[in-house]
Amino acid sequence: MAQTHETYERLREQALALRREGLSRRHIRDRLKISNNDLLNRLVKGEPPPAWTRRPRAKDALRARARELRRQGWTYDRIELELGVSRSSVSLWVRDLPRPPRRSPEEQQALMRAGLSEHHRALEEQRLRTKAAAYAEIGELSDRELFLVGVGLYWAEGAKSKPYRRSESVSFVNSDPGMIRVFLAWLSLLGVPKQHLRFHVTIHESADVEGAERYWADLVGVPVDTFLKTALKRHNPRTVRKNVGASYRGCLVVRVRRGAELYQRIEGWWAGVCASQTPPTDPGGSGTL
Repeated sequence: MAQTHETYERLREQALALRREGLSRRHIRDRLKISNNDLLNRLVKGEPPPAWTRRPRAKDALRARARELRRQGWTYDRIELELGVSRSSVSLWVRDLPRPPRRSPEEQQALMRAGLSEHHRALEEQRLRTKAAAYAEIGELSDRELFLVGVGLYWAEGAKSKPYRRSESVSFVNSDPGMIRVFLAWLSLLGVPKQHLRFHVTIHESADVEGAERYWADLVGVPVDTFLKTALKRHNPRTVRKNVGASYRGCLVVRVRRGAELYQRIEGWWAGVCASQTPPTDPGGSGTL
């Protein structure tokens, strides 16, 4: 009993130290290899979460901004457009403030046009802030996180065997450089030797084929002359394509040689992910809880 208590206290000290370093509950769980959430709750009880894990109180900021704009004489319509909130929210936040002076129809139209421009600018700034905040939430991935991301990424985008066409091979095709980088990092985590990888480009014949080949070769860090033959798609002049211009580089195909066993493991991993989300059943046989 004493040994169990000592083990718990040692775990708690480690968990509190990691919490004070700024780690999230998930990171502490992975670092200490704790699978029981109740135990994790007890270990970090009393220690406040780091500031970066707290969700911003967006409504408070919107309310303060709405009151500021109302004091400047803005109408409900302009505040709605600027903040992207409902009329009822604006009314609730600013109804105790004095009304702005009445304006002529010409002045109102000019202000509305200005409001639309300000609204679009505000939306773009908010979009960038949202993306930056979401980016900061990710941080450094643990090996397990990258492993699970890679399993889901492959099952969404990779080639899969079919009951009517068994083909247990690992092949991944994508036009997004970020997807390719994550997929290659996942293969590296799995210990797939780089010499087992084969690359080739698939692209419309009307594009800059050589430029695309150089781009993908630089991205994956291999000489372009090691690429397999590029697959060209026939150009149909009657088709109005959007994927044109200098930014169009086709897709990169990544294949793993002798990948049958790896493919079988991927199938098993994905089945395990799906099974982990199956609702628990009543041990007495009465169905789901």
